[in-house]
Parts: sequence; C-alpha cells; structure tokens
Amino acid sequence: MAFGVSKQDESFREYALTAPPMKVLLTVCGPLALYQALQQIFRVLDSLMAAHISSDAVSAIASLAQITLMITAIGTGLAVGGSIKISEAYGKGDYDQVRVQVATLYALAVMISLVVAGTLIPFARPFLKLMGTPESLIQVGAGYFRVEIATQLVSFFNTVYIAIERSRGHGRRILYLNLAIILIKLGLSALFVYGMDADVVMIAVATLLSQLFLLFYALGSMFRDEGIFRFSVKNIRLGSGTLLPIFKLSYPVSAEKMLFAGGKVVVNAMSKAYGDLTVGALGISNNIGGLTTNWHMGFLDGASALISQNRGAGKYRRTLKLFYCLLALDIAIGAVGLAVVSGCLPWLARVFAQSKSQFDQAFCDGIVAIHRWEMLGYITLGINSAVDALLLGYGYSKATMVLNAARVFVFRVPVLWFFQNFTGLGAEAVGMTMMVSNVLIGVTAACVAIPLVLKIKKMKDT
Repeated sequence: MAFGVSKQDESFREYALTAPPMKVLLTVCGPLALYQALQQIFRVLDSLMAAHISSDAVSAIASLAQITLMITAIGTGLAVGGSIKISEAYGKGDYDQVRVQVATLYALAVMISLVVAGTLIPFARPFLKLMGTPESLIQVGAGYFRVEIATQLVSFFNTVYIAIERSRGHGRRILYLNLAIILIKLGLSALFVYGMDADVVMIAVATLLSQLFLLFYALGSMFRDEGIFRFSVKNIRLGSGTLLPIFKLSYPVSAEKMLFAGGKVVVNAMSKAYGDLTVGALGISNNIGGLTTNWHMGFLDGASALISQNRGAGKYRRTLKLFYCLLALDIAIGAVGLAVVSGCLPWLARVFAQSKSQFDQAFCDGIVAIHRWEMLGYITLGINSAVDALLLGYGYSKATMVLNAARVFVFRVPVLWFFQNFTGLGAEAVGMTMMVSNVLIGVTAACVAIPLVLKIKKMKDT
C-alpha cells in the first residue's frame, strides 16, 4: 500500500472521481442524509419527552437549543473547514498532507472544546440572561444547559471524527454509529422521563452518555486505523502553514452558524411578544421542518466533500454535474416533504401539545399557525442547500456565511419587526416571517450560483 494509503481508501477515491455523479451522490451522501434525518427524529422525540413533562419544559429546550447551536457552531465550522482541506488533499493524492490535516484537526478539536466548556459551564445563568432567555425558561432549563455545555467537550471531538469519516466515504459507518447513539439516547431518556419521572436535566444527561459512547468508539478507531487516516501525535502541525488554511475555511462556517443560531435567539426573544409558549411552538415548528430539511443537510455535507475531491483532482466539469444532480435531489426532497407535512401537520401538533397531565390547545394552535407558513419554504431551502455545497466545495465559505447571515438578519428579523409594528397579526406572523426568509434565501442563493457556474464552465479539466 503506497504512502500508507489503504486499498479501501484508494478505491473510494477512484469511485468518487469516476463513477456516475448521481450514483455517487446516492451511495455516498444517501447514508449521510439518512443520518441527518435520524438526528432530527432524535430531536423530535426529545421534544416529545419534554412535552410529556410540561409545555414549559418543551419551550425551555426549544429556546435553549438555538443557544447551544451557537456554541456547537465552533466545532462544526472546524470540522467543515478541516474536512474540505482533507478532501482536497485526498483528491490530489497528497497523502502526507492528509495525515497532517487529520492529526492537526483532532488536536484542535480537543483544545477548543476545553476552552469553550471551561468558560461557559460556571457562567450558565448569566450567559442565558445575556442571550435574552425568558426568566421562566431559565428556571426550568439552566441545569439542562450546563449539562449540554459539558456535552460539547465530547461532541466537538465527535463532530471532527464524523467529518473525517465523511471525507473517506464512510457514510454507512456514520449511519450505524448514529443508530447506536439514538438507541442509547432514547432508551435512557425514556427510562429517566417515563420510568423515573425525571426533569429535563436528565434528558441532557442521556445525550451526554450517548455521545460518550461515540467518543470511545472514535478513540479506538483513530488509533486502530492502518492507513493515512490513523492518528499520530507526530503528525500534528500547529504552525501557520497548516492552521491558517483550516481557519480560513472554518471561521466563516463557524461565524455563519453562530450568526444563524444567534439570529434565531433574537427571533425567539421577539416572539415572546406573543407569549412564552410561542417560543416553544416556533421551536417545535423548526423541529417539524427539520424532518425534511435535515435530508438537505446530509446531502450538503457529503456533496461538498465530493465536489472538493473532484476539484482537487482538476475535474471541474464533473463538479458541475454533481451540483446539478444535487440540486434536482434537494428540490425533490423539498417537494415530497411539503406534500407529506401538509397532510400530517394537525396530527403532529396535537402530539406535541399533549403532556402527561393535559392537552394544551393553545400550544397546538400555535404550532399549526406557525408551521403552515414555514413549510412553504421547503423547496427553496433545498436550492439554498445545493448552492451551499457548491460554494463550500470550491472553498467559498465566506459566501455561505454571508448568505445564511442574510437569511436571518436581512430576511427574517426585519420582517418580523415589520409584522409586529405595522400589522395586527398574532403568532402566525412568526410563521409568515419564516416563510419569507426561507423563500428569499433560495432565490438569492440561485442568483449567487449563476456567476460561479459560468466561471467553472470556463475552467479546463486537468
């Protein structure tokens, strides 16, 4: 095996560069999309268990979820930026650089996670107040949030491990690991909530324990690997030559996701004008939407790596074929999701509004009022996701940052402010705002993609 590359890794590289584009997307990205869908189902079931406790509990988790995503964005950005550089070197056949990138990325994940967790855990309540979280939700969810931050110590590293496995085409392994995590998490959550009548803190504890399972597997895997993806301390390079290219791609992704989550925190705070339960209804609406849009995310993750590999190999026209196929898939997913959720929305809302003690009709009505508008953006979000994959595959992470920041701070926050100040709309104003932002970001992304596609068409394959 030349340069320490395994036959399996060399075989996948050849497959990614030569197999029919649609086939590659479905076989490589399909398991990743299913992985993301299962992750969303996992969040939905979490919300259902919280709803069994009370409407306040589910509202607390929904509100805190966006704040947690702001923190998670740091690890996600690092994973995306690092995996793009790994995929690029992998596509070129520069296996020495792959080894360096892998080892350095793991080291960075450990260092950053320790800093973040050590800073936020002692100051959870002040931080939540700074983020505009309602006091009633802080009372319910402060302990939950502390455990969630502790989980970041683990999940930062796990996110990087998953990103590296994704760049190798190990979609099935990621899927199987995720299934194991979900079973552990749901089993423990059900035990705590239904068997022990525990509060929301134990739901977070179940998440932490399931992530520890993945951590132990990842640690064993990275040292057992016999090829270029094996971790070795001697391959860590913390010099500017290695770190700056990773940070150049990572910080826009982290900033994008932090801004996007931060924007949702602002929207949550503005939504309090319609009552605290509207914040929870918006969170549930987002969870329902994720049952469709998380498929987009899975294809985005895999396709951006495939595009980067083909770009690294000088196969520019093939990157466009991958993009066109991805665009068709994402639009189809959005259309199917819209059709299914349109018929199931009233039932889904009733499920979330039923706690162990009562059925909350107002909460149910709020979910329906918001999501019947929000779901109209499924198809355009698919367009945005496909464009994001093309931009990331070509290293334009700053462009994705601008796009997704605009989605919240140009197309969402000002629109909700307008509805609140110049109309007499109730909670449905929040849903209409979501629809406007999700449609306009798809249109804007399409406009951004046109000049890039024309530019790529002028490039000559090598």
